[in-house]
Amino acid sequence: MILSDSTKPLLKLAAVDIGSNAVRCQISNVFRFADHTLFKRVEYIRYPMRLGEDVFASGIISRPKAEKFIKFLHALQLLMQVHEVNDYMICATSAMRSAHNAPEILAEVHKKLGLQIQVIDGTTEADLINMVIRQQLDDRNYLHIDVGGGSTEFNIYVNRLKVASRSFEQGSIRHMQGDESLEIWQGMQTWVTENARLHHVTRAIGTGGNINKIYDLARKTAGKPIFRKQIEEVVEHISSLTMEERVKVLLLNADRADVIVPAAEIYLSAMKWAHIESMLVPQVGLKDGMLQMLFERHQGATQHHFKME
Repeated sequence: MILSDSTKPLLKLAAVDIGSNAVRCQISNVFRFADHTLFKRVEYIRYPMRLGEDVFASGIISRPKAEKFIKFLHALQLLMQVHEVNDYMICATSAMRSAHNAPEILAEVHKKLGLQIQVIDGTTEADLINMVIRQQLDDRNYLHIDVGGGSTEFNIYVNRLKVASRSFEQGSIRHMQGDESLEIWQGMQTWVTENARLHHVTRAIGTGGNINKIYDLARKTAGKPIFRKQIEEVVEHISSLTMEERVKVLLLNADRADVIVPAAEIYLSAMKWAHIESMLVPQVGLKDGMLQMLFERHQGATQHHFKME
């Protein structure tokens, strides 16, 4: 069957998110329908590279892990070629920001594969996520909590506009490894407490793979909020299980099974500091913001309405 022009995508785009725990690649078709721009996922791959394990312990990415990283990027490059993507973006976050040997590895990737990796700071990371988060909001005032492997981003939204933001180099892997300082933790508490009070925040919105999994384990209906007590109940259940049980009973990925509780402690702490009882979990993140930015570059689409799938 031959597709009509109306069913063909405007573009095919790819986003590669190099996180501290995993590397994610999403390839999406972009369609235009009525006054909406639709992103339809056609491929999604997640690999537990765990760059943060090396970096947060030793300050560098080990040679064996660097070689595996380059091989995986080559595989993604071939996948993008097979899909004939029109454009792509590759962003690296906390682990690559912190690795002393990151410049050498990025130069090697460029020399061998011709791929350009953007190492983005916490503010840019939050801004990209903001591009899709603001579409999920109503008239309430929100505290956005995004917990990654190496960093946590907080944003305050009032009337769907971001009015305050802060990034802290504290995430699930750092928290699990005990790689944290009292100063950073107290800084997080002070920032959240003061800004939540100042802007009269009443609900949280959570992003990141760990809160997505907790939301699924709580058997929540998409679009409905999850309450702090429900998060606590799920985390208490997970904590009561061995790592083997988390993998074989709850069917968590091995690289998720060990970091999900430390990540949950950050989400729950922030909710307590802000005196918030409920959270939206839209299950979007950095890769979705990257895809939207790519589309806007091609179409000048800043005034369009977007839908991610």
